[in-house]
Amino acid sequence: MRFFDLLIMSVNNLRRRKLRTGLTVLGVVIGTASIVVMVSLGIGLKEMTVEQYASYGSLTRIQVYQSYGMGGEQTEDSFLVDDTVLLFQQIPHVEAVSPQLSTYINMRQGIYTGSTNLVGLSREALKDIPLAQGRLPDANASTMELIVGNMVARDFYNSKTGSGYWDTNEMPDVDLWNDPFFVTFQSMSMEETPQKKYIFPVCAMVDGGETGYGEYSYGIYTDIELLKEQLRRVYRKNPIPGQPTNSKGKPYSYFVYDSMYVYVDDMDHVTEVQEAINNLGYQTNSSMEWLEQAQEQTDMIQAVLGGIGAVSLFVAAIGIANTMMMSIYERTKEIGVLKVLGCALGDIRTMFLMEAGFIGFMGGTLGLGLSYGVSYLVNRFLGAGLLGMGTGTGDISRIPLWLSGAAVVFAVIIGMLAGLFPALRAMKLSPLAAIRND
Repeated sequence: MRFFDLLIMSVNNLRRRKLRTGLTVLGVVIGTASIVVMVSLGIGLKEMTVEQYASYGSLTRIQVYQSYGMGGEQTEDSFLVDDTVLLFQQIPHVEAVSPQLSTYINMRQGIYTGSTNLVGLSREALKDIPLAQGRLPDANASTMELIVGNMVARDFYNSKTGSGYWDTNEMPDVDLWNDPFFVTFQSMSMEETPQKKYIFPVCAMVDGGETGYGEYSYGIYTDIELLKEQLRRVYRKNPIPGQPTNSKGKPYSYFVYDSMYVYVDDMDHVTEVQEAINNLGYQTNSSMEWLEQAQEQTDMIQAVLGGIGAVSLFVAAIGIANTMMMSIYERTKEIGVLKVLGCALGDIRTMFLMEAGFIGFMGGTLGLGLSYGVSYLVNRFLGAGLLGMGTGTGDISRIPLWLSGAAVVFAVIIGMLAGLFPALRAMKLSPLAAIRND
């Protein structure tokens, strides 16, 4: 028989038993929807975990700190200096190394005063800062240009009343983007002596994201080379606060960095590079090491959720097998007539497999549509916040295109596998016994 004839016969056989076919399809719909929704929850949980850790910092970035001796003292061999940058750049898979230098500054605008960290970063690291407005500092500028964190204004307080945000829960009337402010550096001694005031242009404001509490929200950032030049002008040959000194209390001729950012070419190589830096005697930290631990947990959760959905689809497969077996018992004489007329055994098997595949296809397609509806409701009324994930702004149920296609194909395969035994049984029926069957 031609394939088209088998297709027509399969569809007509299903249409003759609408109620039973509909109930069997309903079982596949529920099974498909269950497994898709469960897997989508696992996918959403895993992706949200990655997004959450990425918001704390780049997943391909490693932060390096200098190590300390047994007594908690710094040693010159462990200093993070320019030679350390060259050393890290020789490690395989390292794309760039950015030193970080910070100093404490005081700020004043009108009656408001505050203090924060001024951090110098390389051009590579400055590009990681999300900007709400403005541009990156000009590397060729004659003076420092500042990127101001969106939460820096909260650290100001009224110098007359002594009250600030932490007292009134109201933001101080400070506009660091439009209005200039004075900057003074730390004193070289414990005595309170007047410090020279500087005004540096603000070139950008940090974008704090949806919550406003981003990685760069609480500091002020500038080009590290311009910061070093400014510190040399301010302190000249005197020790710079925060910089180590030799045994005679004299400053070193070079800058010692607080930490360094090491940028890796791919997430898969972060752990390898981090271990190499640790073996050199430095302390490291990266979002990737925490992410790997979190992903192990999410993988387990995803496997459990997928297993729960698979049980539902397995029950639906039993329903398909039962439907096909009942169909064989009811159509015994029809099968005998087909055999007597010379119909090939393979055609009979194909006809029953096509019927089972049709049930799987219809159930898988409708189940996929139901999955999108359930996924929408989960994201709409539950959301990430209720499940304790991040800020509650992400979708906890996510159905990628590959999952949609795989769900329908999987439902068809399950249907055909469930119909395989009934199809083989139909092939083995004796033609004469089938014709005599009442």
